Amino acid sequence: MTNENLDNVREDVEEFRAQIARLKTEIAKGIIGNVPVVEGVLMCLLAGGHALLEGVPGLGKTQLVKTLAESLSLQFSRIQFTPDLMPADILGTTVIDESQAGAKSFEFRKGPIFANVVLADEINRATPKTQSALLEAMQEHRVSIGKRTHVLEEPFVVLATQNPLEMEGTYPLPEAQLDRFFFKLHVPFPNREELHSILDLTTGGAIETRTAVLNRDDILRMQALVRRVPVARHVQDFAIRLLQATHPEGPDAPDVCKRYVRFGASPRGAQAVLLASKIRALFEGRFAASIDDVRDVALPALRHRVLLNFEGEAEGVKTDEVLEDILKTIPETKPGRAEAEAQVGAA
Repeated sequence: MTNENLDNVREDVEEFRAQIARLKTEIAKGIIGNVPVVEGVLMCLLAGGHALLEGVPGLGKTQLVKTLAESLSLQFSRIQFTPDLMPADILGTTVIDESQAGAKSFEFRKGPIFANVVLADEINRATPKTQSALLEAMQEHRVSIGKRTHVLEEPFVVLATQNPLEMEGTYPLPEAQLDRFFFKLHVPFPNREELHSILDLTTGGAIETRTAVLNRDDILRMQALVRRVPVARHVQDFAIRLLQATHPEGPDAPDVCKRYVRFGASPRGAQAVLLASKIRALFEGRFAASIDDVRDVALPALRHRVLLNFEGEAEGVKTDEVLEDILKTIPETKPGRAEAEAQVGAA
């Protein structure tokens, strides 16, 4: 890389960090704490992926999405998922339109999915048939109605919420849909200081208004910069070995995986890990992803892609615990054939 190109990269990275700082500042006007969750949502936006926010009621999941939408000059829509929601209520439907002259024609009325930021509130309350209406939109960023295909405008991100406690009247998300979420983010309960700040913000005077600090072109440029971040071969190999270690039938799977895991993560998991690692590097002002970046994003990228078996569920094992044990067992570099033979000989 020439000095001129290096200077351009540094300018791009600094501009990226400045834009993220402005966005975080604007979001902080309406959201107290939850920095890892906010950063996770931003990673999904910059990677062109989707986020599943899980937490008990009242933790500000919906408010976070609305605050993000207000901080961006993007089209926003909200879908309240209920058991009687139909696919056409999300995607849209074709209607017969009659002109003043009496001529009739078919016209497609777009549904709320046609937006840049889509809030799927309480997504697990809709039936599997309605949930499946999101599959094509989330994966291919397009919607097929009859014989016509409608492309969704970029950027496109679905931010879904669900309550992990209340099971009555809910339908668990199928594995195919879970796999389409870039991150699964756990929204924690706030600590005492954060609760003080939340009460001051929500029970005091007028809430500070938010303004859009980034537009569509800004987001698209930032997404393009993420794709340009290089990943060294050994870092990518570490992400691959991490993915393989989540499969209990694999030769490198640790004992905890063989005991408690039924199915491991899909290749989408490795894609999410690498893209998120690139974004984390940019957050810190670096133009190269590292193994530490992979470790930092592994849990939100893989926790919903690793399925526990009956024994794991019966013993109350958490997927995060399994992934943390896997991360501890994977060496940063895998020895080559000669090194491996030497280690066997020495043993």
